[in-house]
Amino acid sequence: MNAFSGKAEAVAGATRLEEELEVSVVLPCLNEADTVATCVTTAIESLRRLGLRGEVLVVDNGSDDGSPEIARAAGARVILEPMRGYGNALRRGAEEARANFIVMADADDSYDLSELGRFVDQLRAGADLVMGSRLKGRIEPGAMPWLNQRIGNPLLSGILNLLFKGRVSDAHCGMRALTKDAYRRMKATAPGMEFASEMVIKASLAKMRIVDIPITLRRDGRASHGPHLRPLRDGWRHLRFMLLHSPTWLFLIPGAFLMLIGIVPLFVLGWGPVRVAGLTFDYHYMLVGSLLTILGFQVVMTGLFAKAYCHGVRLYESDPMLETLQRHFNLERGILLGAALFLGGFVLDARILIRWLQSGMGALNAIRPATQASTLMIIGAQTIFSSFFLSLLWLVRPRENDH
Repeated sequence: MNAFSGKAEAVAGATRLEEELEVSVVLPCLNEADTVATCVTTAIESLRRLGLRGEVLVVDNGSDDGSPEIARAAGARVILEPMRGYGNALRRGAEEARANFIVMADADDSYDLSELGRFVDQLRAGADLVMGSRLKGRIEPGAMPWLNQRIGNPLLSGILNLLFKGRVSDAHCGMRALTKDAYRRMKATAPGMEFASEMVIKASLAKMRIVDIPITLRRDGRASHGPHLRPLRDGWRHLRFMLLHSPTWLFLIPGAFLMLIGIVPLFVLGWGPVRVAGLTFDYHYMLVGSLLTILGFQVVMTGLFAKAYCHGVRLYESDPMLETLQRHFNLERGILLGAALFLGGFVLDARILIRWLQSGMGALNAIRPATQASTLMIIGAQTIFSSFFLSLLWLVRPRENDH
């Protein structure tokens, strides 16, 4: 048998095995000698009881307490992932999984792996991602800190649902299941705890079918060390990840708001002071309006740059707003718009200059039109250069086979 034939047979054998297996239970592991055997044993017994063809895959993330050997002795297939991080371990596990259905849980015995059949049932029914919900289910006393249970998890899950139109009650639950195809479509990259958010974000943006099911969270069985989770650090990492993947909420909405509250005094006060409820608003507010308008415009353009970049490198599915902009906006139109704004400001400044010359170059009180003129010229110039940069980003288009 030559080397080519041997390799072909190995590939064919791996393909047959993947077709035969239905469920891969993936457990990330970092020094879980106290509990990993229990988790592996429970998962294997559940697969047998349910009549599911499956495997238990433990991804060791650098344990030095003998966890890999314990997991292997309990019946798991053990993969070593040297790159530290919750996301690195789970991504490696999903890539190594031989079955079409992947069930993820922690190796600390806090999740009841005898419930994995409920997750598989939802996947069989057509779900792409099945999320366990501790908040809808039961949390045993001492299983989760009060701050995480009442504030942290509900708040972060609510923010995720708001930013990405998700419908999950517990976005950071460690027990979840998905299809191999859904995982591939997610193109996940997060190395740490934020991987939990990334899965839900990518699934929501791709309009995958996500199902919530209530589960029980138990007090973990560790005796030698505490939990790996660091609430403040990991909470910030989740929030940061969500904001970075939502240019609309991070840039466009705040920028548009700044422009709106800036444009009003910039133009309303252009003809003189205005009194409202006994208060006088004069040109000082025009200067603030000019600042807010320019700042808001810069933030909005940064948001468009971010959206174009995300689309170009396919961080997530196409954005309807960006697609509409691409259909109706191009470099030439951007240059014309920017030139028109700049010319409008230039004309206002020219009129001020002409008046000054006609007055014998004496004292000049033209702060209102001058403020409007400078604002128009700055935004016009920014529009021109931003159009070039946006067009440059649009050159980075996804290849047809990047799906």
